[in-house]
Amino acid sequence: MTSARGLLIDDVIGALELPPKARVDRRVPKTLLVEHGAPAAADKRRINEGIEEVRWVATLKPTTAAVPIFIDDLREYLEIAVLRVSLRAEARTERLSELIHRAVPYPVFLLAAEGTHVMLSLAHKRRSQGQARATVLDGEPVAVLLMDSKPDELYASFREAVSLARQPHDDLYRLYQGWMDTLLALLAARVTGRFVLASSPDQAATRREALRECARLGTEIARLRAVAANEKQVPKRVEMNLELKRVEAARAAALERL
Repeated sequence: MTSARGLLIDDVIGALELPPKARVDRRVPKTLLVEHGAPAAADKRRINEGIEEVRWVATLKPTTAAVPIFIDDLREYLEIAVLRVSLRAEARTERLSELIHRAVPYPVFLLAAEGTHVMLSLAHKRRSQGQARATVLDGEPVAVLLMDSKPDELYASFREAVSLARQPHDDLYRLYQGWMDTLLALLAARVTGRFVLASSPDQAATRREALRECARLGTEIARLRAVAANEKQVPKRVEMNLELKRVEAARAAALERL
C-alpha cells in the first residue's frame, strides 16, 4: 500500500509536469552517495543508516526538456536531476539532504520523505577552486517541509507555481533558480499568509535574506522573553524589555521585505 508521504511526493512530482522523455525512474545505489558525498566517517554512517532508498526520477537537459545548458566562469549546468529519497525514522533530514546535494555533480531537485514530513530541497552548485572537474555547493540549500497528513493551506498555490512550464526556460541555471524562488515564495507565504512569486532576481535575493533575518531575530526574541521573565532585578528587566522592543522592530522591518 502506498503511504501518505508517498502520495504527497507523487503529487509534487506530478505538479512539476516533467516531460515523459525526461523520466528515468531508476534506483541509485547508496554506495555512490557514500563515495562522493561523505568525506567523514560519521556522514558515511548517516547515509548507510538513514537512507532507505534513492530513486532518480528524471533528468532535465536540452534533449529532454528543450532548455539550453548554462556555462560561465563559476559553473556549468549541463543537466538538472530530480531525486526522491526515502529516509528511515530518526534520520537527520537536513544533513542527509545536504550530503546528497554534495554527492551529485549536477544541481538537484530533491524530495526527501521521513516520518510525516516531506522535504523539498534545492542547492546551487559551482566549480571547485581546489579540485579539477569537481563541484561544490554554492550557498546554503533552500528547503521547505510539507506535512503528508495535512498539506499546508498555501500548498495549492505552490503546486500550481512549481510546474516546469511556469519556470524560466532561458537556460538550466535560470530554470533551477526559478524553482528555488518558488520554494522561497512558499517559505515567505507561511510568514505573511500570501503566496507571491518574486518579480525579479533582486527581489528573490532580498526575500531569502529577509527569511534568514526573520528566523534569527525570532530566536533572539524567544531568548530575550525567557530571560526577562526570570529576571528579578527591575532595572535589568527594563533594559531587557527595551532590547526586546528593538529586536521586535528589526524583525518587523525584515517582514516588510518578504
